[in-house]
Amino acid sequence: MTYQYYFALASQDFLVNEEPLEEVLRERKNYYHSIAKEIDFWFVLEPNFINSATFYSKSTTLPKKCAAIISLDKQFIEWLKLRIGFVSIGTFQSKSLFSST
Repeated sequence: MTYQYYFALASQDFLVNEEPLEEVLRERKNYYHSIAKEIDFWFVLEPNFINSATFYSKSTTLPKKCAAIISLDKQFIEWLKLRIGFVSIGTFQSKSLFSST
């Protein structure tokens, strides 16, 4: 089985220090808990899927140290792009399923 992942990617500094990302992800986690939905998003420092990813923008320049929010939910990633703004979004496929455990 192959899984389709969607991501929002930016520099680690931007996502960790400049944006209220922790709050956004905590709110999303609480929302999922309230509707009994399993977590389908992850925050990853220095993701190694970048070389096999397809970026939606052809002019994407990758920062030296990046971080990504990865999800199985395309709409969530598109919402993050609108909410945060300065991120690149894209997609990749993997035979592995991310796990929060």
